[in-house]
Amino acid sequence: MPSAVSAPPSVDLSFLFNQASFALAARMGGALSDLGISVREYCVLMKAAEEERTQIAIADLAALDKTTMVVTLDGLEKAGLAERRVSPTDRRARVVHVTSRGLKLLGRAHVMVAEVYDEALADLSRSGREAFLEALATVTDGVLATPSHTSAQRRKTPPPHRN
Repeated sequence: MPSAVSAPPSVDLSFLFNQASFALAARMGGALSDLGISVREYCVLMKAAEEERTQIAIADLAALDKTTMVVTLDGLEKAGLAERRVSPTDRRARVVHVTSRGLKLLGRAHVMVAEVYDEALADLSRSGREAFLEALATVTDGVLATPSHTSAQRRKTPPPHRN
């Protein structure tokens, strides 16, 4: 006699998060391409402009691996938007400085990203938007705080198949 199969969850939360993430990234990428930067470059510039941070700190905040961070900064430096400087507190570390040109571009990018966010949340009422953002922040500050691509995942050994 076959074993009973439990009912699937009432909602495919993974699909919903993925759909929202990919759609938002595509919209942001389209908007930012008009300025000649990618979503990743925007994120790095934004984190660097907030306060003096090392490359490693920005990579952690932006969920970028070391190689991707170096390539991204190489592009930002080549475009004259950012510079790597020796840290005043640790000569082995490099801090990322956003140039005046980078700050001007970042200001325009903030406006474009805000427009994309407004468009993405347009179907929600003001109170619905506030509730959604609060709930999303709570979830991503809690059990979903660490993205899988930034930490090693422990995999459970699957139970043996029963025939």
